[in-house]
Amino acid sequence: MAHTGIHSQPVRSCLLLVVVSVWVQQVDGVWPLPQQLDQSADRNSLSPQRFSFIYGRDSAAQTGCSVLDAAFKRYFSIIFPDFTKGSGLLMSENKSIRYTSVSSVTTVSTIVSCFVVADNLSVSEGQAVLRSVTVWGALRGLESFSQLVYQDDYGSYFINKTEIVDFPRFAFRGLLLDTSRHYLPLHAILKTLDAMAYSKFNVFHWHIVDDPSFPYQSRTFPDLSNKGAFHPFTHVYTQSDVMRVIEHARMRGIRVVPEFDSPGHTLSWGKGQPNLLTPCYKGDVPSGSFGPVDPTVDTTYKFMESLLKEVKFVFPDSYVHLGGDEVSFACWQSNPNVRTFMEKMGFGKDFTKLESFYMESIMNMTAALNRTSIVWQDVFDYRERIPQDTVLEIWKGETYQAELSRMTQAGHRVLLSAPWYINHISYGQDWRNSYAVQPQNFSGTEEQKKLVIGGEVAMWGEYVDATNLNPRLWPRACAAAERLWSDEEKTLDADLAFPRLEKFRCELLRRGIQAEPLFVGHCKHEYDGL
Repeated sequence: MAHTGIHSQPVRSCLLLVVVSVWVQQVDGVWPLPQQLDQSADRNSLSPQRFSFIYGRDSAAQTGCSVLDAAFKRYFSIIFPDFTKGSGLLMSENKSIRYTSVSSVTTVSTIVSCFVVADNLSVSEGQAVLRSVTVWGALRGLESFSQLVYQDDYGSYFINKTEIVDFPRFAFRGLLLDTSRHYLPLHAILKTLDAMAYSKFNVFHWHIVDDPSFPYQSRTFPDLSNKGAFHPFTHVYTQSDVMRVIEHARMRGIRVVPEFDSPGHTLSWGKGQPNLLTPCYKGDVPSGSFGPVDPTVDTTYKFMESLLKEVKFVFPDSYVHLGGDEVSFACWQSNPNVRTFMEKMGFGKDFTKLESFYMESIMNMTAALNRTSIVWQDVFDYRERIPQDTVLEIWKGETYQAELSRMTQAGHRVLLSAPWYINHISYGQDWRNSYAVQPQNFSGTEEQKKLVIGGEVAMWGEYVDATNLNPRLWPRACAAAERLWSDEEKTLDADLAFPRLEKFRCELLRRGIQAEPLFVGHCKHEYDGL
């Protein structure tokens, strides 16, 4: 498993157990809902003292596959939260016989993206078997398996007879964190990645810099954070911090897509990079304030090329988000040098053409670095000449169905975020709004619908820092997680989903995630992490 990317070989994992069976009533519940799930009241008892994960004899992957090795240890603790290895004691006596989880990789073949997962989980009397096409599918299957295990009032562990066939509806299931408007300490990001894995999100969109601050500590341009961060030592992400985030994510089957948004949203960049931003004018003299990146000078493009080369080196993912949204034209309009450049290029007074000129240059740079660009919808709306493999992200909420139609008709792959800006809060169960979203419900052909590759939950940081990040994200983000993973026809009824989400929220609490309540009620194991 190379450190430089989220890749692996096709995998088949088998879980074997021999147990005692009795009949009991147990509410089924896996979040997000698997494509096919059949569960009976027949239950098997489990004993942590006699439970182990091993690799199968026929497995092409053995001990040393870092992702599965770590996952087995992690999920043992998740499945048996009350078991203390030091004492070997359980809350109650449990006389079930040995339970062995065997994981097997069928073949070692070409490298595949972690976008591809599929698994089958069969829990029956005497054994459970998990078969998966990839390591990433095995991780999702282990998550499903962990949610099937439960305890009775005496602390004994059980799992019901279950058959699951599962795969994600959409390949791209993302979550955006904004670390510029408020700095999020490393532990808050890592905990978010843990919760993302529990909900089967697979892309962390790191909106790492913006107008308010530049916390990314660049090797090439150290003054960007020295002068642009809220504090040059306490409020920065060092290179080792970034590596830790990428590795923590990789071990959970999550890609890290960085966003360096320009030409707007760059005020903090200008503090550490002279002559990058456009000087604004009041009449014939500079006003002392600055606008977007100056797209009329060669030094801008040399700087961006150097920065993007570093981004490629530091972030191994094949995608990079280039932003391109909310560019104010007032400063460009006030600047005589910009106006002269516009005339020379034949742009007239149409400043969307100037932004297009800039964004096309940056997207071409990215393509030359063998990276795929993601851009906000503004870039498409300005009719820019966009490389065909560019992914477009919709963030404007009013007319996103019409935008989906236009973008896919132009042949572009699309991400939907507009209805999942969950930094917007309201009283009551607003997760139901997220749950009601139908990403492919727009006017277009079946081929167009296939170009919607997924979506993202966005948590913008104007009013969010480490104090309220987790309660605001969870379990509200879980609604979009299920919409992006599960069969839409089976998950249209929020009332039917509620008890399952309520159960999952309690599971998040037990795993140390401060997920806020859905409504009146209680959890058997309340949050005790403070």
